[in-house]
Amino acid sequence: MTSHRTPLFCDAALALRIERVESELISKGSAAARFRRGDDKGFVIPLAGGIASYADENSPLNKVAGLGFGGIPAEAALDEIERAYFALGAPVQVELAHLVDPALGQLLSARGYRLEGFENVLGLAISSDMERVPPAGVEIRSSGEDEFDEWIDLVAAAFAAPDTQGAASHEEFPREVIAAAMRDFVSAAGVARYSAWRDGELAGGASVRISDGVAQLTGAATAFTHRRNGVQTALLAVRLADAAAAGCDVAVVTTQPGSKSQQNVQRQGFDLLYTRAVLVKQP
Repeated sequence: MTSHRTPLFCDAALALRIERVESELISKGSAAARFRRGDDKGFVIPLAGGIASYADENSPLNKVAGLGFGGIPAEAALDEIERAYFALGAPVQVELAHLVDPALGQLLSARGYRLEGFENVLGLAISSDMERVPPAGVEIRSSGEDEFDEWIDLVAAAFAAPDTQGAASHEEFPREVIAAAMRDFVSAAGVARYSAWRDGELAGGASVRISDGVAQLTGAATAFTHRRNGVQTALLAVRLADAAAAGCDVAVVTTQPGSKSQQNVQRQGFDLLYTRAVLVKQP
C-alpha cells in the first residue's frame, strides 16, 4: 500500500449494500441448515430492510441482520420475531449498524434488549491491478472436494480459538457448530474455498463470497506449523485478485474491535467502515 492512499469512506449507501449482502449470506446458510437436517425447524423472516434468521441450536446464524436500513420496524413485527425465537428457546440477537436511525436503538432498549458487544466491519477498495502472486514456496489453489474435511477442520479450529487481544467476544461456538455452519455456507451460499499448500502439506484455508460487487472474506486460517511464511497474505492477495476479475469494487471483513484480526487486516490496507452494536433480548 502507498502512503498517499485515500481511505475508503463508507456512506449509508455502501453500508446498505454490505448489510444486504450479509443478510443474503445468512439467509442462504440458514435455509441450508434446515435442508441438511431435513426438517422445517427454523426460519428466515424479512424485517425492516434486514432479516431475522434461526438456523440451528446455538448456531452463529441465529441473528437479526441488516435491521434499520428499511426504516424502523413496527412493534407488531418485533412481537412476531420475538415469539418466533422464544418458541425455540433462543434469544433474539440484533446486530445493529451505527449508521441507522438511533431511534431504533432506543426502541430496542425500551423492549428489553441489552448491549452485549460490538463488532467492526472493515473494507478495502478493490483495484484492477491486484496481483495473484503467492510468495515462493506457497501454492494457492481452489480447494477440492477431496480435501473438504481437512479444510473444514483447519478453518473451524481457527474460528473456535478466541482472539485474546482487544474487546472480548460476547459469544463462543463449539468447533462442530462452526464446521456445520461453514458447510452450509459452502453448499448453498456460493462461498468459494481456497487452500494454501506448502512443503506438500495443507498450510492454510480461506473463503470468499461475491455478491453485488462486494467480496465477503468469510474466513481464513493458517496451520500453526506454517505460520509466518506469508500464507495469510497470499490467501488474501489471491481472493482480492479474483474478486477484482469478477467485477467487485470492495472487499469486507468483520472483526472484534481492537483484535489481532483487525490489526492484521488494517496492515493490509483495510479501513474501518462502521461498527455493529450487538443487542440481545433473552426469552
